[in-house]
Amino acid sequence: MKYDELLNSRRIRKQKVSRAEIEQALDRAERDLKTAQTLMAQDWDWSFAVAYDATLQASRAYMFAQGYRPSSNESHKNTFAFMRLAMGKEHEALIAYFDRMRNKRNQAIYDVAGLITETEARNILKKADGFVEMIRKELKRVP
Repeated sequence: MKYDELLNSRRIRKQKVSRAEIEQALDRAERDLKTAQTLMAQDWDWSFAVAYDATLQASRAYMFAQGYRPSSNESHKNTFAFMRLAMGKEHEALIAYFDRMRNKRNQAIYDVAGLITETEARNILKKADGFVEMIRKELKRVP
């Protein structure tokens, strides 16, 4: 099974998640996209962080639909490790990008104010928008 290593190292766990929780995560992702767009005119760091969160929430929705949750320790990192396996080679570069942005988001929020450029904020917002849409379409195929 492709998730065995993550399960065995306790980075993820099996858990039945309700359709309502899946929808709630997707709705949160879409709300975050709108908020990130609004923040673009005010604060690139926060716009970046909220756009990143949209990808995290969409990823969690996908993970939930597969019957998994990330462990609470390093949950963002574990979510993207799961998504790398789940989405396969076709989307590996995109998932790797979001994982790199996870680190940059941490720096921007906790360490260095003003770290994010307008270009970086716009890039992640554009990629996040496409990603959330892709996940929503994928989840429509899941019963």
